[in-house]
Amino acid sequence: MDFKLAAKEILENVGGPENLANMTHCATRLRLTLKDPSKANDDAVKEIDGVVNVVNKAGQYQILIGTEVPKLYDEFEALVTGEDGNVQVNNSGEHSGNIISNIFSAISAIFAPLLPALAGSGILRGLLILAVQTGVLSENSGTYSILNVASMSVFYFLPVLLAFTSARRFGASPYLSALIGAALLNPEFIALMGDTGNGATTSFLKIPVVLMNYNSTVVPIILSIWAFSYLYKFLDEKVPETLKLVVVPLISLAVMIPLTIIVIGPIGVYSGEAVAQVVNWLIERSSILTGIVIGGGWSVLVSLGIHWAVNPIMINNVSTYGFDYIVPFTFACNFAVIGTTIGVYFKARNNKLRSFALTGLVTVALSAIIEPTLFGLLVKNKKLFLAQIIGGAVGGAYLGLTKVVTNAFVFGSVTTFPAFVTDNTSNFIQAMIGLAIALVTSAILGYMFTEREEMLS
Repeated sequence: MDFKLAAKEILENVGGPENLANMTHCATRLRLTLKDPSKANDDAVKEIDGVVNVVNKAGQYQILIGTEVPKLYDEFEALVTGEDGNVQVNNSGEHSGNIISNIFSAISAIFAPLLPALAGSGILRGLLILAVQTGVLSENSGTYSILNVASMSVFYFLPVLLAFTSARRFGASPYLSALIGAALLNPEFIALMGDTGNGATTSFLKIPVVLMNYNSTVVPIILSIWAFSYLYKFLDEKVPETLKLVVVPLISLAVMIPLTIIVIGPIGVYSGEAVAQVVNWLIERSSILTGIVIGGGWSVLVSLGIHWAVNPIMINNVSTYGFDYIVPFTFACNFAVIGTTIGVYFKARNNKLRSFALTGLVTVALSAIIEPTLFGLLVKNKKLFLAQIIGGAVGGAYLGLTKVVTNAFVFGSVTTFPAFVTDNTSNFIQAMIGLAIALVTSAILGYMFTEREEMLS
């Protein structure tokens, strides 16, 4: 794929730089917010080499590329960069569109850059637990300690990483933002809590302060950097250029770190915990129903590009509790996609269709990327889409019934199986059974719903 040419053609067919209100990307899609969506030529964009599909949902013009989308984004960004080196697109968080679409867009932009680190750390964590359970490593060994640090650091320092990506989204200084996140993890600040932990108190200029532990938290730092972006833009506009080097950082740190610790941080911690508790309560109350809804409906959310609204809940669960119930349901969806492609492969006689199904099987199994198969096959064939949804729902129901969890936030594939390795040895076994149910169910239905002379439309 010629990324430079593709970026140029995409930009031309979405109305040019002047029609862009915002641009970002996630794991597989170039996500654009267009000032006037009617200027985009969907058919022309779909014909561009490397473009799998176009989805215009949730206030975003989403162009499905695949896992190489960061390379395309780099070329795309270069095309809309002015002579002064500044990107001529409003990435500050003040976008056209409704609140919901802006929230989805912000979530995508904030979390997408961290997904490789989160996934890699999660797999390493699973392999480490497996090594301990099989006696290969001892928890008292130096090797275990070093690998444990390697696997858990991304979660511990999540506030720093999220501060950086949030700043890029909201239009604040990434480096000052990272310092705000780092201050929350400073050992001297943590020492103020003593043995009391969350809820310990101190004072700042005689103002009572409730102290919280912010390592592995998600919501507090995002709220803090969102608030900081307004202060930063105000200072950037009002402070003379000759004083900016000193005054802007001085005021930013002196104001935002106390404000975060006194007000924003506790609100973020309690609100994040409340959301996670509500979701986990629903799962505990009706885990089977939750498994059916998420396992069967996840592909629908992915097709609309709004699954990012759920990802932060999963990340927060893993970072806060060390496990998550929702990730396994997304596995059920992915393995139902694999099952459907198997059914199509064995039933269809058209070589092009069978080849596409086989490619989809391998892609999902190894990389967990379902979009090419979803848009190239399932969305176009409602019966096959239904086969996948049913398989995901049945597999999700079993995973919910047996309370299967993952120890990390990962995408569902064969390569991420270590995420199911926990101190409860039956968790992995039940996970494999649930995924097998999803795969076999959708494979049978996919076989039944496929015509022998089916063609790839």
